[in-house]
Amino acid sequence: MSTRIVIAGLMLAVAAGCQTTDPLQQYEQNAIDTALARAKFDMNCPEATGSVLSSKQIEPVSIRFGVARAEYTVGVQGCGKRTTMIVMCAEDGSGCVAGNEQ
Repeated sequence: MSTRIVIAGLMLAVAAGCQTTDPLQQYEQNAIDTALARAKFDMNCPEATGSVLSSKQIEPVSIRFGVARAEYTVGVQGCGKRTTMIVMCAEDGSGCVAGNEQ
């Protein structure tokens, strides 16, 4: 009986370790923070707020080179102004970069 419990416990631990997190959700707050940092400066509006309007995952150019990225369109508004920012976050955790949508 105790062997069954141990095996069941090990199977649950392995199953829990195999769960993946959605990279789009994982980097969403970083994307908003990155867009806000740039927009607050560009708009001269410290009280600006932002929210994700859309997101998608971009695969690396090749399997051997490059890193997968998460792309976000972040809407920012404040001080009577509105803008959108495209934010790219590398899924290797190296950071995010924001640019205005053109």
